[in-house]
Amino acid sequence: MAYYIARNLVKVHTGVNFSQLNYGSARCITTAKATWAPRESKKSVADKTGKNIVFVDAVRTPFLVSGTDYSKLIANDLARHALLSLLRKTGVDKEIIDYIIYGTVIQEVRTSNIGREAALSAGFSDKTPAHTVTMACISSNQSITTGIGLIAAGAYEVVVAGGVEFMSDIPIRLSRKLRSILLKSNKAKTIGQKLQLLTTMRPSYLIPELPAVAEFSSGETMGHSADRLAASFGISRKEQDEYALRSHTLAQQAYDKGYLTDIVPMKVPGVTKTIAKDNGVRVSSPEQLQKLKPAFVKPHGTVTPANSSFLTDGASACLITTEAKAKELGLKPKAYLRDFVYVSQDPKDQLLLGPAYAVPKVLEKSGLQLSDIDVWEVHEAFAGQILSNLKAMDSDFFAQKYMGRSSKVGVPDINKFNTWGGSLSIGHPFAATGVRLTAHAANRLIREDGKFALIAACAAGGQGVGMLVERHPDGHPN
Repeated sequence: MAYYIARNLVKVHTGVNFSQLNYGSARCITTAKATWAPRESKKSVADKTGKNIVFVDAVRTPFLVSGTDYSKLIANDLARHALLSLLRKTGVDKEIIDYIIYGTVIQEVRTSNIGREAALSAGFSDKTPAHTVTMACISSNQSITTGIGLIAAGAYEVVVAGGVEFMSDIPIRLSRKLRSILLKSNKAKTIGQKLQLLTTMRPSYLIPELPAVAEFSSGETMGHSADRLAASFGISRKEQDEYALRSHTLAQQAYDKGYLTDIVPMKVPGVTKTIAKDNGVRVSSPEQLQKLKPAFVKPHGTVTPANSSFLTDGASACLITTEAKAKELGLKPKAYLRDFVYVSQDPKDQLLLGPAYAVPKVLEKSGLQLSDIDVWEVHEAFAGQILSNLKAMDSDFFAQKYMGRSSKVGVPDINKFNTWGGSLSIGHPFAATGVRLTAHAANRLIREDGKFALIAACAAGGQGVGMLVERHPDGHPN
């Protein structure tokens, strides 16, 4: 692709500088003042379900770098903790829950329907149905929107949605040829038949099939795709490192100010301390980041471990219901779940551009403009992915050539964008991130006195999601 790029430097309130690039336009991304003032908006988004579905509250375990303090657990342990913590935080009785939907990407074979297994281990009634969804990094977004659909259809009133990912102990498969021999051996009726099968063994059959975060359709890892995307959009290594540093700085500030109230501390057997904080947040320096070598495209790539999200263990859960039911139960919802859209595009060249496609669609569905959004929570798979999406959103060329639009949608005010950090710093347990994004969006609306929040994320397979939430008048920050 050929892009005409104008570079403009902006400074965010963390003190970190990073360049935002725009192609097809010489207009720079503007920044607003870092202070917040109440804003009045006459715009409203109509309820399309007839139910006024609300996001009551959410919890999550601390998100930990895989291989650290959760390493001896299994996914079910984290999901169970999230479910129990949600009940304690909301004060809702288990028997009130009509349905449970949980997301996961890398399944533990023993608990393939993790929603059901975690619910049972958390003491939910065995009469409470539960199922598991998978949609890569937007799996718990799918959990939430599936819950919206069930409530809108009148099937259920009170739904728990969540997600869990446990990358510390992922399934490693035996080679297919060895699996075939073992399956045939299990069916063999005589010792002779079993010995005959053993004679077909070869040493190469013993090599295990290690998992990789790669696209089935293209065979390319997501990191390679991110590197190619950053190169296509002209995103430099320096810009990616500066954005990553911004994410870590803001996450640390949010934690220090006590804003991350969705975290529920967890006591882990064998670990003396109570786990109460995400352990991937590391505020470094530009000089330290510059020392890291490319992780995927070597030696000239720009994606490094520091400007990529890391493998993470964690779980999340949220409670959604109708406004009327929340009132009946004495609950104070944080936000209305107003609208959502899923998108998909070329998984090879546009794998990570889901937000660029989803944002204009969800705005159009809701009858809103970019300027109406007070809070942005966008999944940070890679710094290069975030900056590429911002450039795509600010390009008339991209809008016209790839999206069938007459003009660009524009870019968010950076001071409204992921101001409590994001997946680059907080962590990214694939299937748990969607609930975390929604919780931060709702909590930020309350703390920052905003009205509308837009959530967006990319996912494997070239898919993406955009969700709109509106602050509820009864919302509270904790």
